[in-house]
Amino acid sequence: MAIIKEFREFASRGNVVDLAVGVIIGAAFGKIVTSLVNDIVMPPVGLLTGGVDFKDLKIHLKAANEVTKTPAVDINVGNFINTVIEFLIIAFCIFIIVKGINALKKKEAEAPAAPPAPSKEEVLLTEIRDLLAKKA
Repeated sequence: MAIIKEFREFASRGNVVDLAVGVIIGAAFGKIVTSLVNDIVMPPVGLLTGGVDFKDLKIHLKAANEVTKTPAVDINVGNFINTVIEFLIIAFCIFIIVKGINALKKKEAEAPAAPPAPSKEEVLLTEIRDLLAKKA
């Protein structure tokens, strides 16, 4: 029972919930980036490289054999290139987000704190001082 209690305390901490939310958002963000790479970035890159479709870019090591029904052995270079480009885009997006958050935090830190309001005693003493200055 002690383990269940410890696990419940661990799972109820804010960090675990934040991590779970981050993983879910990260998975959705990954799909967006995959679509960005496959549907927007790679077609112009393929056009610039003479119509090469990176998805189909392979190094054939062994051709398929219909008689023995063995599949072809290929190194999928295109898939690797797509994955590297996806990683670079994700890393750049995360960099921009972190940079923006750090800039916001820096602005908050640089903003001077408002001076504290004077206490009732200070207000009263200021009024007395002003009245005495008028009489003199």
